[in-house]
Amino acid sequence: MRSPKKTFWLPVLALLPMLIVTSLVRAEGMSIAYTVVKMPLAEDISMDDAVDSMLLRANVLNFKMVARLPLYKELESMGVETKRIEIFQFCDARIAAQMISENIDFSAYLPCRITLIEDEEGKPWLVTLDLDKVIQMADLDPELKTLAIKVRDTMMEIMTAGANGEL
Repeated sequence: MRSPKKTFWLPVLALLPMLIVTSLVRAEGMSIAYTVVKMPLAEDISMDDAVDSMLLRANVLNFKMVARLPLYKELESMGVETKRIEIFQFCDARIAAQMISENIDFSAYLPCRITLIEDEEGKPWLVTLDLDKVIQMADLDPELKTLAIKVRDTMMEIMTAGANGEL
């Protein structure tokens, strides 16, 4: 008679290669869309209104806009026909410094970005990195995790204000 321990582990061990292959396929087949958050602008909100709303909300939340890159203008100056693509970079320098002092790898995610972009049909979107994914991957102590969540929430509030034209 087999012991109950052996009876349990034999099927698990037999399935192990399949579980490993399945997890590898998922990782390799992961879409880049999985790593971002996208918000469409409300129907009655212009792209300029969205920008004004984002900048005002960031200011209210004490989240500094550190750069504004009108990529579409650069492309147009090179003779490339393009729809509007504009990248906004926001930062809370104190939080950024704490994250970098914990692990310099966080510097690759700084500053936080929101892209205002038109899709092929002319529909305007706001797009940013899904900070939930980064927070889940990072090994953060409770204080840094709280700060990372604050940054995520602030970015989402800025995007929501822009998408809805909230002042």
